[in-house]
Amino acid sequence: METVTTAQKKVSTSGTSKLKTNVSALERLLMVTSGGYLLYKGLSKKDKSISQIGSGSAMLLRGLSGYCPVYDAVDHIKNDKASNVNIRVSSIIKKPISEVYTFWRDFENFPKFMNHLESVKPLTYTTSKWTAKGPAGIGQITWKAEIVKDEKERLISWNSLPESTIKNAGKVVFRPNGKDTEIIVTISYHAPLGVAGESAAKLLNPYFEKLVKDDIMNFKTYIESV
Repeated sequence: METVTTAQKKVSTSGTSKLKTNVSALERLLMVTSGGYLLYKGLSKKDKSISQIGSGSAMLLRGLSGYCPVYDAVDHIKNDKASNVNIRVSSIIKKPISEVYTFWRDFENFPKFMNHLESVKPLTYTTSKWTAKGPAGIGQITWKAEIVKDEKERLISWNSLPESTIKNAGKVVFRPNGKDTEIIVTISYHAPLGVAGESAAKLLNPYFEKLVKDDIMNFKTYIESV
């Protein structure tokens, strides 16, 4: 009978071993989207940005592979504290405040103007299940949210439930502006992976801010056309 040494075992299995997945589905979604954005920004400039190209490529690879070697070496970083990252945008909607509030209060309307959302389904009068589209074939991300304050034609605020994958909160304030309505939207999210995640989120804030602004612009265009 042939004897296989420990060294031979290591050689024979090393070629077939696969990198383990140690990046969450949420972060893979963020890394693919954000990495692609940074890579595009870095390559589109006349003077190519090496830092943006490098960061974008690394994020894209991490998102597609689902593996980050840093997490193996520094796994405790996930337990570091991080503050929320906030985005605030406002817009004037050429519709009376009653219509704007009523449309926004029905979260099922959100996929009509938020392109990254697949669906929002009510579970109770104050809770709902959100499903976001995943780029690059990663799939879907779902979480549950709850309305924590609802003042008719004044404000609506919500946050994700404790067991949700995505930790986020939001508030929209409605203010009369003559016959029109001003809305002020604040989105707050807790960056994954502690301090490291917070740093990356702040770097990518322009991207996320543009995403929210596009959502509000789409909302304005949609509701003013109906």
